[in-house]
Parts: sequence; C-alpha cells; structure tokens
Amino acid sequence: MSTIRISIDSDLCVGSGQCAMTAPSVFTQDDDGYGAVLPGREDGGGDPLAREAARACPVQAIAVEED
Repeated sequence: MSTIRISIDSDLCVGSGQCAMTAPSVFTQDDDGYGAVLPGREDGGGDPLAREAARACPVQAIAVEED
C-alpha cells in the first residue's frame, strides 16, 4: 500500500480557501488566511477529499506525493 504526503507551497498559495472548504479534516487557513495542512495530517488523514482539495486549488499550490 502506498503512502501519501501532502504539502502546500506557501509561495504559490493565494488564500482562496478551497482546500479548507473541500477537506476541513486535513486543511485549515493560517492567521493570514493562507492554506495550511493541519498538524499530523500530512498523510491526508485517510480523507479521500485531500486529493480533491489539491485538484480544487486554483493555483495548484497543493502537492500530493506518493511513495
């Protein structure tokens, strides 16, 4: 079984909030309104919406890497 790792490129993120709206168990918005992966959820937390959130990002700032 493969594992995934999710990250957000803070240089690309524009703070649209699509990630937090799509997969709130994996993503949040920081104090400045930019997307962030919740602590301990870098593996997606088993949430199938994590990949959907990456696809929904308007600037494609979310990376989903598989091992």
